[in-house]
Amino acid sequence: MSKRTNEARAREQLIDLAEEFYDQFAGGQIPEMTLPTRTKSNIEYDPDSGVWVYGDRTSTRSANSVRGARKLLKAVYTIEFLDQQLAEDRSSTLRELYYLSESWDNNEAHFSDQDESNQMIEDLEIVSDVTREDFHMRPEESGATLMGPLEIREQTRRGEREIHCQQDVGEGGYQIPNNPDTIEFLDNDIDFVLCVETGGMRDRLIENGFDDDYNCLVVHLKGQPARATRRIIKRLHDELDLPVTVFCDGDPWSYRIYGSVAYGSIKSAHLSEYLATPEADYIGIQPQDIVDYDLPTDPLADSDINALESELTDPRYQTDYWEEQIELQLEIGKKAEQQALAARGLDFVTDTYLPERLDAMDVI
Repeated sequence: MSKRTNEARAREQLIDLAEEFYDQFAGGQIPEMTLPTRTKSNIEYDPDSGVWVYGDRTSTRSANSVRGARKLLKAVYTIEFLDQQLAEDRSSTLRELYYLSESWDNNEAHFSDQDESNQMIEDLEIVSDVTREDFHMRPEESGATLMGPLEIREQTRRGEREIHCQQDVGEGGYQIPNNPDTIEFLDNDIDFVLCVETGGMRDRLIENGFDDDYNCLVVHLKGQPARATRRIIKRLHDELDLPVTVFCDGDPWSYRIYGSVAYGSIKSAHLSEYLATPEADYIGIQPQDIVDYDLPTDPLADSDINALESELTDPRYQTDYWEEQIELQLEIGKKAEQQALAARGLDFVTDTYLPERLDAMDVI
């Protein structure tokens, strides 16, 4: 679907939603908007797509209370703003939307904080079945990058340009745009995708030539990956049939980073089929690695223990592999960073650790 087609559909869906509110008024009904309940207890595994999606439980935003009426009023003002933005072919950030509401003529329509405006965009995504990227809404800069033997064509305001993600970029790599669906994959010599949590490890891999030696596309997740990062990873897997691996620290928060790439997140479960790559494999650091390589570690904090215990009940981690690894980590009471592999030398990660793990997983 072309960019223009997406924009036209986005406007149509927004207008349809506003008309639905109007029709409810005209029919003597109290306006309302029904949404899935966004909690861990309301996500379930979809065997057809292999990702976690919202279940059947819903909540209703209704104008039968002052609080509910305010929310619907803010929704209408936001719809009007987004429609105008699309008509003018403009874009704005989530942060700007929060401040822009201060200029709206009804004080009751102003957002109290950015969390509220962010949630409003998520609500409109769900009820309209249109992504915020097609609303021309951008997050603040994520800075996530990729580096490897991939040639792309990118649409920009100055026209199209072709980029080779090794030869035409500096050591920092190619920065992933807010809407990676504007990218066309032209050619590649990639054997697999390696998603890396930290900038330090990403730089180590590039400095050691790992992308050249193994025909690898290195994607820097920059911590919890932005939607654009997860979207391009999914496209790389689905359209180019590339194996995807995720290389993170050995702690519960990093396991959630992997989970967001592979299975989606509670916050964006309505977009799991658009963002998640359930075939992605976790490549480390594992609790078993802490034991096998005697890695430098830190003790688990109470918050780490609570997070691990929570993951044992999280449907995204209810597999034999994750239960075994999490229970081992609780038993040893330790966590380790990717950079802990440097205790065995700066080249250990690229010469030994990753090749052995990738070979064992039949990726190389």
